[in-house]
Amino acid sequence: MNTHEPIHSRPRHSISFRKRRALNWLTLGFTYSAMYMGRYNLSFANKAISDAFGWNKTQVGAIITAALSIYGISALFNGPIADRIGGRKTMLIGVFGSVVFNVAFGFGAYVGFLGTGTLLLGYFATAWALNAYFQSYSALALIKVNSSWFHVRERGVFSAIFGSMIQSGRALVFVIGGVVVAFLPWQWVFFVPAVIMLLMGLLTYRYVRDSPEETGHEPFDTQDASSGDVEKVDMKYLMKKVFTNPVTVTIAVAEFCTGFVRHGFEQWFPRYMQEAQHLELSSKVFQQGAFVVVVAGIAGAFAAGTMSDLLFKSRRPPVAFIGYMLQILCLAVVWMSPSLEWIIAAFVVNSLAISMVHSMLSGTASMDFGGKKAAATATGMFDGMQYIGGAAVGSGMGWMLETWGWGVWGPSMIGFSIIGAILMLFIWNATPRGSATHAPVGPHDTLIEEIV
Repeated sequence: MNTHEPIHSRPRHSISFRKRRALNWLTLGFTYSAMYMGRYNLSFANKAISDAFGWNKTQVGAIITAALSIYGISALFNGPIADRIGGRKTMLIGVFGSVVFNVAFGFGAYVGFLGTGTLLLGYFATAWALNAYFQSYSALALIKVNSSWFHVRERGVFSAIFGSMIQSGRALVFVIGGVVVAFLPWQWVFFVPAVIMLLMGLLTYRYVRDSPEETGHEPFDTQDASSGDVEKVDMKYLMKKVFTNPVTVTIAVAEFCTGFVRHGFEQWFPRYMQEAQHLELSSKVFQQGAFVVVVAGIAGAFAAGTMSDLLFKSRRPPVAFIGYMLQILCLAVVWMSPSLEWIIAAFVVNSLAISMVHSMLSGTASMDFGGKKAAATATGMFDGMQYIGGAAVGSGMGWMLETWGWGVWGPSMIGFSIIGAILMLFIWNATPRGSATHAPVGPHDTLIEEIV
């Protein structure tokens, strides 16, 4: 493996390195996709839980808000922990904890002695918040491990591959969730993912390693923001590298906006289809539409990674900008609601757009600007802000929908996409220090070089 390739070239790796890296990222990627099943399954049980306990949208939304708030806050604090203990241990903590609390949430179906009031709602909110706490470790672990295995010029394309694997977890939730709710008690939407996560956790323990050195291969310079750093990884280092960098702070604010749109869409669209479009989750139209939504998410990740590495020379903000603009267009279509066909088409393109932004900012920019030494901290900052932004789509959006109906759903998210797009213009040419692989293309180059 040549470790002295110019930074503008993709590095050449030995066959043995590529095979071992493939085993590492395949196992890690499918574990993360399994955890997605244990995260987005609630959206498919949303209406069933309301019907079972007589709760309105605001009450069910409180469960969502509790979970997203805990996820966001936990990701911010757990990032530095993951950078200290390593990605493999972090993923194991996350996956096994999520198994426990998915089972605990499903077990709520059998605790009738709590009644159907505040005590039972508190039980569900607590169980799902604790699940979110352990879920918050997963993205940190994924990015932390991969930051040591992938060169900056490889990350866009490989983030696309990871994005598609993650979407496979959503696909399984879409298929399993709709069928389970239709033919089995709602709690099985939580028990089934728990079994799958348990299996993938065991495989992660067996096969995943934090770095090439741990598998007998030589380390290589990934040419990211930590390239050449010899400082000790402590809070002072992490603060300088992540929390005080104008580029990472800008991305974090944009991710807050992403969170409102992403979770506003993903947490509520199954119920929107049930109530506003009068479709059963087991219906052919919903199942086909949901499948295409997932495929669009996969396509979005691949399109973003390819565009970033090949068209924009490993710059991430331009691709995120395109994703935000597509979100604005799609949400405007949902707002006008011309027909079911138009709504489904808007959902499909919106899924593509959300995936483009998410894979570029949380999935790739975190590795680039945090570097392999601070990748988990950067991920925690970006992902944490995304989930804090998403927390408002729980009880807040539930109250809004209860008060004004589904007509306000689409337009409530548009402003956040506009803000995200504007923020990307300010960091359009940003690249990690040491990997400026592009020729000057705009007046902001001098500023960006100074702040990154």
